Amino acid sequence: MAGNAPSTTAWSNWAGNQRATATTVLHPTTLDDVVEAVRATAAAGATIRAVGSGHSFTAVAATDDRRMELTGLDTGTHVDTERRLVTVPAGTTLRTLNALLATHGLALPNLGDIDAQTVAGAISTGTHGTGAGYGCLATFVEALTLVTGTGEVLRCSVDTHPDVLAAARVSLGALGVLTEVTLRCVDAFVLRAHERPAPLAEVLDDLPALIAGHDHVEFYWFPYTDRVQLKTNDRVPADDRPLPRWRGWLDDDLLANRVFAGACRLGRAVPALAPAISAVSARALTERVYTGRSDAVFCTPRRVRFTEMEYALPRDALVPALDALRRVVDGLPFKVLFPVEVRFTAADDVWLSHGQGRDSAYIAVHQYVGTPYEPYFRAFEEAASELGGRPHWGKLHWRDADSLAAAYPHWQDFQRMRDRLDPERIFQTPHLRRVLGP
Repeated sequence: MAGNAPSTTAWSNWAGNQRATATTVLHPTTLDDVVEAVRATAAAGATIRAVGSGHSFTAVAATDDRRMELTGLDTGTHVDTERRLVTVPAGTTLRTLNALLATHGLALPNLGDIDAQTVAGAISTGTHGTGAGYGCLATFVEALTLVTGTGEVLRCSVDTHPDVLAAARVSLGALGVLTEVTLRCVDAFVLRAHERPAPLAEVLDDLPALIAGHDHVEFYWFPYTDRVQLKTNDRVPADDRPLPRWRGWLDDDLLANRVFAGACRLGRAVPALAPAISAVSARALTERVYTGRSDAVFCTPRRVRFTEMEYALPRDALVPALDALRRVVDGLPFKVLFPVEVRFTAADDVWLSHGQGRDSAYIAVHQYVGTPYEPYFRAFEEAASELGGRPHWGKLHWRDADSLAAAYPHWQDFQRMRDRLDPERIFQTPHLRRVLGP
């Protein structure tokens, strides 16, 4: 196949908790290359898996058969500034996309807190940011091109194959290989960020007003304390309060990464110190207000490795879920070293989106790499599931197809679409078999 290049068959994700070894690694550079690879796989009775940047914590990208890396795929890039649309190859990273949009005076309406994912990987797993007026990033998709399990090329939009669009925007790669994506953008904008420590009870009491009064709200709860770090982002007309370079280095590089990494290593070595470390961390982050280009404010560097699970819950289940989480943390035989992240999204209509049909609150739990996490995550998963929670497709969880089917109103619609687009299951993996079924 054209475009093949030497590559290791071994693969691991960013966190290092998922590893796999493929039989073959393919590097398509054109749409025809992708079609050829899919058809050859089908003819051989094999399976194939397209992979992105490896920023999922699950085995969603892992395969022991054929792996397709899309970083070299060039389907062309087109920016329509008048209609505020951008079309890029599916293997484009969000970081590259953000830089491209900025040169054209455009931006994505919302982002998560990292920008290393590929566009295909981000939308396929339901990556989201925070903001009660925004769904996951997949809601920005206006059109996409999909190579199905039969090698058919489908160009999907609200006018052409709208049912495929509804299914393929969040599909875990089970319906085909995304080769290009068209995203709806907005005019470039500046955000005013306000970060401050606060008591957890105060933030929960004020939450309806906070969510209604700000464009984007999130907070981090520090286990073993009653403290959170609250962050609000709001659109403003001018970048008139840029963060000084020294303050950005101090907070984001030194404290949030280097010092925090050292604290985590200490807590891993001496677990009894974890509550004290959490208390110090809660006090170390002081108040700051600054402005900046939207993507620079949304996205922050993440150099401390961790594992993560995240659950989307009905908005009114947030407080009982946090109460249950605190009981879980207090009852663990080991200590938790990472703060808990809480974000908010609007209801959307994407079939397998975690926010499908309801306004959501997301609770993300983390553990420092090399420390035990499974009993912690499983215990919170049980509580979150009982409250109607849906696990993030890119984060660790132990749900299976039987338990997930009832959580998604369009589950059977998606299964019928899967039968139609990949009847021989050439995109199947052990992970997809567990979460989506055979």
